[in-house]
Amino acid sequence: MDLHLQVFVTVVEKQNFTRAAEELHMTQPAVSQYVRTFEANIGTRLLERSNKYVRLNKVGEIVYHHAKEILGIYTKMQTLVDDVTNVASGPISIGASYTYGEYVLPHIIANLQKTYPYIQPTVTIDNTTEIASLVDSYQLDVGIVEGHFKDQQLTVEEFAEDQMVVVAASKHILGSKKGSVDSSDLNKETWIVREKGSGTREATEKMFDQLGISPTKLMSFGSTQPIKESVEAGLGISLLSKWVVQKELKNGELKILDSKGLPFFRQFSIVTKSSFQTKALEVFIDLLRENKLLTKLKA
Repeated sequence: MDLHLQVFVTVVEKQNFTRAAEELHMTQPAVSQYVRTFEANIGTRLLERSNKYVRLNKVGEIVYHHAKEILGIYTKMQTLVDDVTNVASGPISIGASYTYGEYVLPHIIANLQKTYPYIQPTVTIDNTTEIASLVDSYQLDVGIVEGHFKDQQLTVEEFAEDQMVVVAASKHILGSKKGSVDSSDLNKETWIVREKGSGTREATEKMFDQLGISPTKLMSFGSTQPIKESVEAGLGISLLSKWVVQKELKNGELKILDSKGLPFFRQFSIVTKSSFQTKALEVFIDLLRENKLLTKLKA
């Protein structure tokens, strides 16, 4: 690996030469020299420096973006070479959208570590769009995303179905209603939704089309937990994965609303970029395919 590249990326991410030196187990002057040499090789300054900060300039942003891709490809190459021992080991970088990443993936990782203790997973959780982008730029080895995802640059494999339900607080007027609710009732309500770019927001909009409703009152949040809290507080209703609301349903805090066309189903997909997969990554993807947790939930 080009150490100049690694030093430059570390300085950018730590935003400080001293912290970068600590991370790299180098002296601060050595880090500074590596960066100066790297800039000289590129032919221009890449960083704006002051006593308080280190920031990328416009050229630096371009170099940093591609440096991350290069380092990601190098790591993958090295791990593939190591796999000649046929032992599932080494790092894998996993990305997941919020629903799968927060409620299903921890169980998969625990199972992975029991069976393959030499695999070293790191996990990034974000919305579907961001996870796909990180896989596309080789910053993640694999992503698990929600919805019907298509990208010509990525390999996409649907591998599991997710049951989504409309929930309200038990004390909400619709939550306390016996029997099913009409689509007109759903249309009048305030909907607590995820941000644009998330798989759950995509599913919600598809459900609106399926039910023929177009609510005018929407409240948007960037993660699932505040949505659940808002629904429990009676601020509105929401479409969420059944995985997300298991505890709240069991404790009687939330209630599933029954209506024609519900529940709503979507797909979880595995997205990858490289056609070459390490042994560790192959093992992890096999575990995803074999996972029975989603089947148990629907039962």
